[in-house]
Amino acid sequence: MRHLRKHRFIWRPDVLVVGIIIAMILGLIIHAPLGVRNALGVLGDVGVGLVFFVYGMRLHTRDVLAGLKNIRLQGLVFIFTYVVFPLIGFALGKLTGTFLGSGFALGFLYLSLLPSTIQSSVAMVSIGRGNVAAAVTSATISNIAGIFITPVLVLLFLNIDGAHAGGITAVLLKLLVPFIVGQCLQPWVGDWFRAHPKVVRTTDNSSIIVIVFSSVLNATADGAWKGVTVATIATLFGLCCLMLALMLGLTWQVSKWCGFSMEDRIAILMCGSKKSLASGLPMAKALFPPSIVAPLNVPVVIFHQLQIFVCALLAQHLRKRDGYKD
Repeated sequence: MRHLRKHRFIWRPDVLVVGIIIAMILGLIIHAPLGVRNALGVLGDVGVGLVFFVYGMRLHTRDVLAGLKNIRLQGLVFIFTYVVFPLIGFALGKLTGTFLGSGFALGFLYLSLLPSTIQSSVAMVSIGRGNVAAAVTSATISNIAGIFITPVLVLLFLNIDGAHAGGITAVLLKLLVPFIVGQCLQPWVGDWFRAHPKVVRTTDNSSIIVIVFSSVLNATADGAWKGVTVATIATLFGLCCLMLALMLGLTWQVSKWCGFSMEDRIAILMCGSKKSLASGLPMAKALFPPSIVAPLNVPVVIFHQLQIFVCALLAQHLRKRDGYKD
């Protein structure tokens, strides 16, 4: 009896997962005014900057430089994002295009061409105890490259005119500058942050929840859900689940076959299996006629929320490996 009591499993809800679910539900049912959405957008930007500022203060500079030099890891994530993802997305989109309709089918194809998301990928790698330095460089390189690559891929494969590649200044200001400033302060404050991992984890979780809430609120306000039926949502959700499962499986197994360490595999898993809502929605407004932007954004929104939820569960599972405790 003592042995059974000692090893009895007690379920405790995860703060991050619960927060994401609540943020998604509230974002779908609340119709917030523009001022509130703008304020949340600013708060989200501050949170993202704070996350990278904290990362910069915590990470050893030598680890960051090693991440930049890890050409094999960077190259593999790049191939998954801009080669494997589009191939799978186009195959699934073409097979179900008749049922989805032209707008939603185009959105699914567009989803597969987007760059990897940055903040949630890095946060999940951090939570899962992966190679954060490699994740920061890999996700940032992917996102900056996507500002140029995604419009080109759209022009080549979706036959859409008027692509406009922009926003690189915002990426630099919101992400790289805070990280560099943090790195400059790292010699003096790095030991403290490395000794207090819960500070970093709290920053990660809070940032993700605010980002989810803000993105769903804006999608609801922009009418991304208009004209969507239950059958269409079920199909889109099923396709997104299938594509995410394929990408998670491929990134995990291929990285193992290539001989990467567990920490690098986690970085490849999280960075190579995601698509960016933050980049996707603004790009869609610039790349496509206004009449098709709303239905086109629906698959992007669904996949974005699904990837955060699933990867949060995976990150929590990976964090607990080998009996690790905070």
